[in-house]
Amino acid sequence: MNRKTLVLPAVVGLIAPVLAACGGSDSGSGGGDAIMVGTTDRFIATKDVPAPLDPAYAYDVGTWNILRQTVQTLMIQPKGEGDPVPEAAESCVFTDSGNERYECKLRPNLKFSNGDAVTAEDVKFSIDRARAIKADSGVFALLSTIDTVETKGDRDVIFHLKTADATFPFKLSTPVAGIVNPDDYDKGKLRDGFAVDGSGPYTLKAETKDDEMVKGVFTKNPDYKGTLKVNNDEVDMVSYADADAMGAALEKGDIDVMSRTMSPEQIKKLTNNSGDVDMVELDGLEIRYLGFNTDAPAVKTKAVRQAMAQVVNRSELVSQVYGTQAEPLYSLVPASVTGHSNSFFNKYGDPSAAKAGSLLQKAGVTTPVKLTLNYTTDHYGPATKQEFQILQKQLNDSGLFDVTIKGTPWDTYVPAERKGEYAVYGMGWFPDFPDADNFLAPFLDKDNFLKSPYTDSRIINTLIPESRREADRLAAAGTLTEIQDAVAQDVPVLPLWQGKQYVAARDDITGTAYALNSASTLQLWELGRGVSG
Repeated sequence: MNRKTLVLPAVVGLIAPVLAACGGSDSGSGGGDAIMVGTTDRFIATKDVPAPLDPAYAYDVGTWNILRQTVQTLMIQPKGEGDPVPEAAESCVFTDSGNERYECKLRPNLKFSNGDAVTAEDVKFSIDRARAIKADSGVFALLSTIDTVETKGDRDVIFHLKTADATFPFKLSTPVAGIVNPDDYDKGKLRDGFAVDGSGPYTLKAETKDDEMVKGVFTKNPDYKGTLKVNNDEVDMVSYADADAMGAALEKGDIDVMSRTMSPEQIKKLTNNSGDVDMVELDGLEIRYLGFNTDAPAVKTKAVRQAMAQVVNRSELVSQVYGTQAEPLYSLVPASVTGHSNSFFNKYGDPSAAKAGSLLQKAGVTTPVKLTLNYTTDHYGPATKQEFQILQKQLNDSGLFDVTIKGTPWDTYVPAERKGEYAVYGMGWFPDFPDADNFLAPFLDKDNFLKSPYTDSRIINTLIPESRREADRLAAAGTLTEIQDAVAQDVPVLPLWQGKQYVAARDDITGTAYALNSASTLQLWELGRGVSG
């Protein structure tokens, strides 16, 4: 057959995608051999991160993609796009005009995978547990607007919020709000290792080697009750050391599907060549950025960060590394999300070493400024090193900076960043939910996940709360723009680009059109086996 590349656009908050193509999820078939999925995500238990899969700790796209298969949430993002819908809940609704009281009723006869009944008290336990543990991943901050959780009987849960939060239903769709069994999870501490128990569509058996999960076996949960149609009986997720190893496994037939993280070269090759593998292209909301420890001597002066923003050439960076697979980004909020503003372009315009030099001179900064740009070697794909080499060249060619770059594996990179050991570091963000608030508050609010020392009291105390009062997200655009403009002025982070998403699958695999949603959620239940063409 000729290779098919499906391009599946989505405009977040405005219109759901209409899909009519090979790989639609309604053509799947349950049963058959296990579907094998490859990933380059690594799942490692270390001294610093002993509980990578605990919902009260996990806060990266890889671990969340494990939890979304196994731990059920009250709400879930719908198959296309749009507002979240009930999942473990039968119904959820704000019961006051101020968006401060949110009430959910559980579906009847919900069970954990071990057969225990799921009750309202289990929901309260799970959410109170995450808020109380306050893991250093910062994931608990997603629940920061909760004041108290109340239960009535076995099925009713009432959330009393500290302040209005129109985004709260989205937050209840994230794994930190996942419902866990008190018999399996201690109230006061994290659950070490790779065991996960919940009431989601699958159960997980983790195969491990040297404190690393090398394979996850997801088996259909016969007791699952929710909105999802599970199109297979088993999916096995295999973790590979790099994109080349994963690609070789697909070529040999060892796996059926791969997504995170392919190299730009692999994507081009699989898109252009004919064969029995289909490539699906989807709009995504993944962003990449440089973060700053604003207390570090090298970048403590705002003019240094502003000068970097003035020098970096995003268009050149994207064209040389990612081509059409990414777009330059001039805000923390992607261009397709309601409330986006091109704040960095509005302030800095086109790259200019002369303007950057003027900023440093006025601030009395001696040049060249010596910096180390840190990046992770094994989390965001093999092109990351090349990306940082180009950033290094751009900054050094200006004559204003003396930059070195340093790569570190993810399992040591994240703890070092959280301890403030890096002055400048590269990170990616896959949204918890597709709303502008989730591209701003996690970076700028109290208990931000980067552990950044940067604070702006007006953003924290006025602008973020104001934006959350607006159920109509278009009505929040003015406040959201003010936040983005403040970020461009102070540069606690420097947005670089936003990327598309890709899924490669053998042509007998169905459901690939919905295998990932815009927030990069892996939806294994959509995959099935059909007939190759």
